Amino acid sequence: MAGASERDRIVTYSPSYTLVATHACFNRCTYCNFRVDLGQDPGLDGATAGRQLAGLAAQGISEVLILSGEVHPRHPGRPAWMERLVGLAQLALEQDLLPHTNAGPLTWAEMGQLRQVNVSLGLMLEQVTPALLTGVHRHAPSKRPDLRQQQLDWAGRWRIPFTTGLLLGIGETPKDWVDTLDAIAHSHRRWGHIQEVILQPYQPGHGQTAVLPPFPVDQLPEVVALARRLLPAEVVIQIPPNLIGRPDVLLACLEAGARDLGGIGLLDVINPDYPQPAVRQLKALLATGGWVLQPRLPLYPIHDTWLPSHLQARVQGWRKTMLSRADLQTSLPIG
Repeated sequence: MAGASERDRIVTYSPSYTLVATHACFNRCTYCNFRVDLGQDPGLDGATAGRQLAGLAAQGISEVLILSGEVHPRHPGRPAWMERLVGLAQLALEQDLLPHTNAGPLTWAEMGQLRQVNVSLGLMLEQVTPALLTGVHRHAPSKRPDLRQQQLDWAGRWRIPFTTGLLLGIGETPKDWVDTLDAIAHSHRRWGHIQEVILQPYQPGHGQTAVLPPFPVDQLPEVVALARRLLPAEVVIQIPPNLIGRPDVLLACLEAGARDLGGIGLLDVINPDYPQPAVRQLKALLATGGWVLQPRLPLYPIHDTWLPSHLQARVQGWRKTMLSRADLQTSLPIG
């Protein structure tokens, strides 16, 4: 029983580094701090990305999060954009790093392409209510709930380990939280592919065109408890510590059922106004509540066999070295 109790008090995070393929995006979500207009960002080239990734694996960083603004599905530059995403993932693999890409809705074929060079993929469902299409998403065609729900199911059909989540405080209601969590749970029960569900509280930033009130973080433990009731037990609930900002709320979220803090690196490029806490600080905070913080890979062990064989070998190599590098991570600048 003591061993089971200790396991119940483990909280994970992913030592990560973020590559931004491009900030240019055809959507205009009013709350976004990430996007720029098309043509304002030429995109990340391979030489620059290679220099950024060099030596990260030796520092204990395992995940490369590849983020991108979205390209219209009929834009003539979309094939080149997809080629860039694949190339960045290949560069990460060459540096013995494990890529996880989140680049908006993909075609069926594009998802299959990225499956060959990523250990997992992600896309925020945000909220399934169509009401937001006349609010914060009125100039964001790819935020259609049916389109994003389709992505969850396609990922399951491709057997792609997947991360999704809710964005909280963008005009939705508590009933919308239930509907969105139910949609995620339904997809996972069919395919078994959802690794984590992120509960991301909206916080204002400098790049937004319309600033909404911040999500009241006092409510976040309540949403965590709701998610824990509605999601299958094996789906991990993730919370972003830099957007919570209050130690008491973070600990309350863990007591309510959250068990992961997401990727921790030098910068949250989606919310640059909110610095990432150092891993050593998080470890000390969690210890006050009897929690133990441990690193993880961007692929959960249950899904290892879903990967193409060449990716399975890389993941297994990391699994063998992760524990031996745990002490090193606590001394890094990111932790």
